[in-house]
Amino acid sequence: MLSRARTTKLLAIGAMGIAALAGLAIQAHGKQRDDSKPSVAAKTSPAKVAESATDPNTSEVAKTLKAAAEAVGLARWSGVGGQKLPEVDVVNTMELWASGTSYGLGQPSKPGEALTALNTEYHVALGFNPPAMRLEMTCTNPGTSAQGGAAPLHIIQVVREKYAWDESEIGAGLVPGKGTATPAMTTVNNRLLRLWILPYGVIKAAIAAGDKTKLSTANGATVLTFPLSGQLADVMVKATLDAQNMVARVETRTDNPALTAMNTETEYSDYADHGEIATDVKSPGHIVHKQGGHPMLDIHVKMWDTNNPYLVFPVPENIKKAAAQ
Repeated sequence: MLSRARTTKLLAIGAMGIAALAGLAIQAHGKQRDDSKPSVAAKTSPAKVAESATDPNTSEVAKTLKAAAEAVGLARWSGVGGQKLPEVDVVNTMELWASGTSYGLGQPSKPGEALTALNTEYHVALGFNPPAMRLEMTCTNPGTSAQGGAAPLHIIQVVREKYAWDESEIGAGLVPGKGTATPAMTTVNNRLLRLWILPYGVIKAAIAAGDKTKLSTANGATVLTFPLSGQLADVMVKATLDAQNMVARVETRTDNPALTAMNTETEYSDYADHGEIATDVKSPGHIVHKQGGHPMLDIHVKMWDTNNPYLVFPVPENIKKAAAQ
């Protein structure tokens, strides 16, 4: 559990975050410096979608996105003394801790060979403006560890906009002598995709897609289909909502043969408020992720902080230089 000082800090940051994020819209290729103001919304936002959804002429897509945003607590009405103020996008940064099973990390991929199941501790810090994510995993092979074999595998993978790198420790490469940051530019799109297939990313990206977002039904369930943008423009997303308008299943597909790793399926279930501090923002408690039809991750959430924790993702200078080459 978090300390009392950490709890107080989260409360303060959460209060400031809700006020600061009014009318915010996110695009998968937005640009921002860590020390700059958030970029101006390029299209629309949960706030505008919520307002337009009250119009009798509003499309069913807008109404569906409003319902999905409200279901997870991404948008809400606020006001003092009964005064109704516009909805705001209250989630920009978040952090989650989970445990479960990952498959094949650090293992060479061979056709037809089953990937090794690894016991995994899973920690993610992420932000949507700018789009960035730091994924930290500690994995052990239950077979070898029981026999005193290989040491746990510790992985830190980071992405921010067009940059991707691995860290030997959190914050590596920013201060001389503090760890090593290793360029991983070929993984940029795969890592960014993880961000936009989260339930919150799906809603933000579907809103940003505007008229390209289509609504349909399949087996009685509501389905949203839309393209991503920027670096991920070749990727189509199909998101299925459950009866409570929660994002239950996300499929991504691309016809680009160079991006076959972008063909994924992810299932979300057991939604609840998983934060230590209650925020009314719902997050999935169970996540199952497949890539190319093969299982890659099956985790259960222990805690999911959606109270806009203070998170930054500065790019080390050697990573910038590597990207420029």
